[in-house]
Order: sequence, then C-alpha cells, then structure tokens
Amino acid sequence: MIRTPKVRVIDYEGNQLGILTINEALTKAAEDALDLVEVSPNADPPVCRILDYGKFKYEQSKKDREAKSKRKCQELKEVKFRLKIDTHDYETKVRIIKRLLEHGDKVKVTIMFRGRELSYTTQGLKILARVAKDLNEIAVVEHKPKKEGRNMHMIIAPRPGGKHTETREEATQPDNEKGAGFDAEDEEQELS
Repeated sequence: MIRTPKVRVIDYEGNQLGILTINEALTKAAEDALDLVEVSPNADPPVCRILDYGKFKYEQSKKDREAKSKRKCQELKEVKFRLKIDTHDYETKVRIIKRLLEHGDKVKVTIMFRGRELSYTTQGLKILARVAKDLNEIAVVEHKPKKEGRNMHMIIAPRPGGKHTETREEATQPDNEKGAGFDAEDEEQELS
C-alpha cells in the first residue's frame, strides 16, 4: 500500500511519466490493465512502476533460482582413520573420499590416536601421505598434516579445473616422481 500523496512514476516501457498523485498514477495503471508497484520507497518522492505484478514476481523468483543454482556450495566433510587400519578398510575410506571430492566438497582426513598409539605419530603421517598420494590425480593438499591433541589431520580439496585434470608436466612424469603434496619424513621433523 502506497501511503505518500505524490510519487514519481515510470511506465511499462521504462519511460518516466513524472511526479503524479496516487490517484493519477493508479488510473494510468488501470488504463493499461497493469499494477502500480512501489520500487524505491526511500526516495523523495517514492518511485513507482506500472507493470504486471504477477509477471514481475515470476521473473524475480526465476532470477533468484538461477543465482542460487550457479552458486556452488563447498562443504568440509570429515573422514576418520585409525592407526591400525586394514587394507580393505583403507580402500573403502579412500573411495568415500574420492566420491566426496568428485562432488566438489573439501575433505578433512583425520587420524585418531588412542593410548600408546600417540607415540607413533610417524605411522599416522605415513597413512596421510599414502592418502594424499592415492588421491593426487583428483585432489590437492590444502593444509598439511597437523597434530592437535590426540588427532592428526590434513585438509584436501578437489583439483581446480575438474575431476582428473593434470598438467602436461605431471602427465609426463613417472608415478613415483609425482609428489603427494608433502613428505612424511619432513613432516616428522617439523612435528617433533
């Protein structure tokens, strides 16, 4: 409901009709079988447009949906490993991480230590290095392994540019020369 006595009116094609009283603006809108919609209430005088309100709301919701679909939401998912992980369990968790990365999410890979396992952080680093090496084709290490309390974690993100993109230099290198993003022995020295 427009409560001011005079408004600046813009017609359906975008032409300014000038400053009119509310009654004059409503009759102009009624002549064209359209609605009078207040576009900018804070202006002096307020700005109103003559348009089809239903069509306007539809186009507005369509623009909002397009903007929402183009916006990519990236979440941080966590996958936990234990120090004494078996081969099959390891492969299953790596498959889960691959699926999350292909979906576009970042993954926090956590190694949980219990009791005396805390003195074997180098084995935890080796597991994280193995995960980074196995996922090197589709992921990059965003945060190197870091020990916090009884856990050690690293964050990996999908490679920019798609699922399985490699640069020409990486594609020509043998697999053993491709870096996993960090070296477990170097990290061991940094943690101690």
